[in-house]
Amino acid sequence: MRVLITGGAGFIGSNLCRALSAMPECERVVVLDDFSTGRRENLDTRHGVEVVEGSILDPIVLEPVVADADAVVHLAARASVPRSLEDPLATHEVNATGTLRVLDAARRTSGAHVVVASSSSVYGANRNLPAREDTVALPISPYAASKLAAEAYALAYARSFGTQVAVFRFFNVFGPLQRADHAYAAVVPAFVSAALAGEPLAVHGDGRQTRDFTYVDSVVDILVTSLLEATTTATAVNLAFGVRCSLLELVATLEEVLERPVTRHHVDPRPGDVRDSQADQTRLRALFPEARPVALVDGLRATVAWFRSESTGAGRIAG
Repeated sequence: MRVLITGGAGFIGSNLCRALSAMPECERVVVLDDFSTGRRENLDTRHGVEVVEGSILDPIVLEPVVADADAVVHLAARASVPRSLEDPLATHEVNATGTLRVLDAARRTSGAHVVVASSSSVYGANRNLPAREDTVALPISPYAASKLAAEAYALAYARSFGTQVAVFRFFNVFGPLQRADHAYAAVVPAFVSAALAGEPLAVHGDGRQTRDFTYVDSVVDILVTSLLEATTTATAVNLAFGVRCSLLELVATLEEVLERPVTRHHVDPRPGDVRDSQADQTRLRALFPEARPVALVDGLRATVAWFRSESTGAGRIAG
């Protein structure tokens, strides 16, 4: 199997690369990334991962790599609510138009199986929990709207052209290789980095907002299985396991891992953020009954260990 991973130098993509490159069933792994947020050092090219630098918006770069793939895992995105508020058009162009370009390249060239990453943010103002895929999506940010458009295009291509697609809604994925050194860092790396540096954790709002945190290995396991089994989905499917945790509970779990208290300070809520998030896992379990998610505390331990190894240089990979 030849696999193309768009956005493969990002945190989820690079973890997926490591898993696929170790599998005998996968003869070739190619990463397409423009390195606007992904990092070259995330990629272990010693184990056969091929890297193509370029944008999914550039057909000259995109079409040859899609044409040579049996499967495409489409992770490339402008993955930030705040960035989408600052520049909605750029977010739409990458997330919606970019996905359309990937799907159309697959349709016209290789007929590849396309796995598309969507987001729990599409539920937005719909407060029914746990969130079921058949409930109405009510995006409250341009980012969320662009991801809903992306998954709609994928499902429309399946129905219109017979493209093999699987669409997964990710919920607050965290783990090694997810960095905290930029303005749009996700909450887990931001908290871990601050805690290890002895700095206060910036908690947006009252901290009682909830998320369904999903360790990256749990996500990678599902993606690998979907590739091996050529899984297709007739609708978007939640890729999370229904564990609802508040930010204050996350802080308490981090204190358990670190075996010491951490300080925190509360700042203003972020515009565009949903208040609560929790996945209904019924459809996921029907497709992947053997899936065994990593517990939050174990995922945090692994994440803390990676951050500590980074601080000593032990976690870096030579390209």
